[in-house]
Amino acid sequence: MTAKTKLLHKTTAATEEVELLVKGEHSDPFHILGAHPVTMDGSPAVAIRAFMPEAAQAWAVRDREAPSEPEVRELRRIHADGFFELVYPGEAQVFPYRLRVRDHQGYEWEFDDAYRFPPVLSDFDLHLMGEGTHYKRYERMGAHLREVEGVRGVAFALWAPNAKRVSVVGNFNKWDGRRHPMRVRGGSGIWEIFIPELSEGETYKYEIKSHFNDFLGLKADPYAFSSEVRPKTASLVADINRYQWHDEDWMANRQTRHGLEAPISIYEVHLGSWRRMPEEDNRMLNYRELAHQLVEYLRET
Repeated sequence: MTAKTKLLHKTTAATEEVELLVKGEHSDPFHILGAHPVTMDGSPAVAIRAFMPEAAQAWAVRDREAPSEPEVRELRRIHADGFFELVYPGEAQVFPYRLRVRDHQGYEWEFDDAYRFPPVLSDFDLHLMGEGTHYKRYERMGAHLREVEGVRGVAFALWAPNAKRVSVVGNFNKWDGRRHPMRVRGGSGIWEIFIPELSEGETYKYEIKSHFNDFLGLKADPYAFSSEVRPKTASLVADINRYQWHDEDWMANRQTRHGLEAPISIYEVHLGSWRRMPEEDNRMLNYRELAHQLVEYLRET
């Protein structure tokens, strides 16, 4: 089936952009997805566009001032692979909305569109990261529970300067790299997206398409606060603010024990290969075992 025959209706978006999006090759998905001011027959309008390959039908739900019921309008399927569009004639400004979907099995649900939200990282964050003086990058990069415009979700950020396209994938989108491609922030090489309604414990990775030979790979998050236990390798959304620390004594005494004027010895070790348990199928030591054996080893050396 050719690109022309797959396009079912005329859209306000360029045909080439739609094709790039459904093939997972669009490097700027926010340019086409979400709500955008457009011109229709010489008059202002707003177009809402969404790529939902799982949808048999889709609607935009727009809240009106109480006590009115929400306004619900059906989106048109523009592309056979699941690209939808709805145009609101006479609208000059974009507005908040939700998407409602009915899949091919008849199951129906409603959600906030990730592509209607603004960037999470500030220009100041990008400036500091660019000059290497952002000393709390871990508070911005990776996966963080956030509330944006009153909606709870997870903000993802990754530095991938050689990527053509980066997507967040997980169980929530069936590991489909076409579903949540991220926005790149100028020439910083940093990609980000806020995905509403995700929560703690969500499994995820980054699907990265490289400029080099269109190499496609799945990568765990280098800034992840939690990960699956081997042999699984995905990252997990975690809220470290809920972790209960028990290091009060160490924190109280660290200035006297590890002051800048005190001598220090630095050791480097690969925990997975330093020592194993041959009597138990040559398994690696766990952290509690390492805490005892490795400390004693270092004391002796």
